[in-house]
Amino acid sequence: MGTLDTERNQRPLDTVLTIGALLFWVGVIAYAHTQMIATAKYGIAFLGGVLILYVIDDLRDVIEEENYLSLALLAVSSVVIVITTAYMFSNFKSLYQETLGTATTPQLALALAFTLVIVYLTWRSFGMTFLVVLLAGIAYGLFGDLVPGMLGHGGITPERMLRTLVLEVQGFFGSLNRLVATWIALFLLYAGLLKGYGAFDLILRLAVRSAKYVSSGVAQTAVIASAVIGSVNGSQTANAGMTGSFTIPMMKENGVKPATAGGIEAVASTSGQVLPPVMGAAAFIMGSLIMEITYVDVIVAGLIPAAILVVSIAVAVHYVAAPQIDDPEMEGYFEEAKSTGELAFDGLKFLIPLAVLIYVLGIIQYTVQTAALYTTIAMIATGTTFPIVKSVYKGSDVTAAFVDVLKQTVDGAREGAVVLAPVAIILAAINGVVDILMTTGVPTSISLALMDLSGGVLLVAAIMSMVICIILGLGMPTTAAYTVVALLVAPTLVNQFMLPDLAAHYFVFYAAILAGLTPPIATCAAVACGIAGADFMETAWEGLKISAPLYVLPFVFIYHPEVVSGEFTTASLSAGFIAMLGALAIIHGINYRFSFGRGGTAGSRVIFFVLGIVAMVHPDLFVQIGALVAAIGLYAVQKVVGEPELDAAGATATDGRSDPSDTNR
Repeated sequence: MGTLDTERNQRPLDTVLTIGALLFWVGVIAYAHTQMIATAKYGIAFLGGVLILYVIDDLRDVIEEENYLSLALLAVSSVVIVITTAYMFSNFKSLYQETLGTATTPQLALALAFTLVIVYLTWRSFGMTFLVVLLAGIAYGLFGDLVPGMLGHGGITPERMLRTLVLEVQGFFGSLNRLVATWIALFLLYAGLLKGYGAFDLILRLAVRSAKYVSSGVAQTAVIASAVIGSVNGSQTANAGMTGSFTIPMMKENGVKPATAGGIEAVASTSGQVLPPVMGAAAFIMGSLIMEITYVDVIVAGLIPAAILVVSIAVAVHYVAAPQIDDPEMEGYFEEAKSTGELAFDGLKFLIPLAVLIYVLGIIQYTVQTAALYTTIAMIATGTTFPIVKSVYKGSDVTAAFVDVLKQTVDGAREGAVVLAPVAIILAAINGVVDILMTTGVPTSISLALMDLSGGVLLVAAIMSMVICIILGLGMPTTAAYTVVALLVAPTLVNQFMLPDLAAHYFVFYAAILAGLTPPIATCAAVACGIAGADFMETAWEGLKISAPLYVLPFVFIYHPEVVSGEFTTASLSAGFIAMLGALAIIHGINYRFSFGRGGTAGSRVIFFVLGIVAMVHPDLFVQIGALVAAIGLYAVQKVVGEPELDAAGATATDGRSDPSDTNR
């Protein structure tokens, strides 16, 4: 099939996808405004609609690749999705209330077909990693009687399994799907509109302007752009692919080594997942899982740890990138220059919807769904009117401006649907696994096993919990990873060790996102190194050096829960400030290029690293302060001894490194 034939076949699909996305968002907005049907019933239509959009979008690639097997499977999947959605929507009351615990043979056949479709689409979306998780969860439910020890259970019959996953409007259609339908979807539409109206270009321009004030500006630009975009993206790996496609080449063009550029992007994409107010959509799930905690409480609680992380990463990036950068001020990076006034006007277009979000959600405290609705409407209003006003002011073609903003709106709506679809699929699949595990009682078993293995020692239990969270988070986006660990690990920390809810949930949340940076999997680093053309382990190592405090920060929540209490008291602010200084000591020890000789340098790194950990985590305030005083004293000694002399490539004369100005550059 030639290129022209491929484009000709894809064009109708593009049109169908665009029209379908617009109709889908009209339905989502209409429900958010009216809420005229039960949320569970709306969730059925929502999941069916988003799955169809995903299939249509996937068909475009399948046609281009001439993969006829995938074409047939996607076609069959679409038929199953339509039939299942229509049947469950029209028979909602019977399935949800009247016939619980029973199912006919045709119903079971339909449920089996839909389950297979979810399995197949999960594999297409996220590959083998999460497919194994989904299949393992189903297998554990079916064959739990064969599992020895306390993790074994009586087993779930195939009929009950299909009822749990589909027919009782739980499982794939359960609470997480409804959360996506009512909360997360509109925020992803908002994110799509941000991209459509040019917010990412504005962020990059503002970040580039900051480059003239700091020598590591080009790398800091990448951090800012990736973190801001990643906060609404919901997947650190997807964000690394999306923003890394322009931030990594930008860093390399300015002299940053490929491995360093990849490591910076991987860390930036990961850090964006913890930035309020969206936190990669995990904030909404956390607010729904913790009783008596609102969404506003969650985002306020996340501000201090986010500040610690952002500051420490900024310093680390400066240490590793500044010596490598050729053009710190990035002169002439954009072909089209914009004045400060133009940037301010464009910024106002995006600040007004953000102000609406803060006011509606944080001040008058409407529901998340209503806040998302008003924010989205405000974004559409400012996104369409500001360019037209600008064209009138400049005397340019208003009709052309109107057509352009209309196209931007449509593109943003389509982008929002494309981004939403994989999130909805994996959370539906996660919901199915979670319901199976809850039916088997495995969270209680994990809690007992963790207590038994840790001997009741909090530090041991916390370390084991972090390892479990990293393993469970492998290959999964933020929302899915957090949901799993929040339901399986957090209850142990709350019930057995009496940690506050927010401290336990923030611990597992931060720990779960580390999977994207931790070798040997390190999915986020893998994506970044592919774009950078760098070695995987070198990229992962650069990322680990930059993000080192991120591995310690979750333990701060354990021993100093006031940091994530959601209150700005003297205790929380002082604990956060001490933790930040400790994080900077760790960063300094790992990333600074000392001039003490090989032995002195290694010793200095170890001492700074240990003192930083003690300052961040130790429960005794006097010990923390003592560690900080020692770190500051060592820093003073370092200054007295003298700064390292850097060669042209940014390496010290005593560190024994080869000149990196070779082909790896």
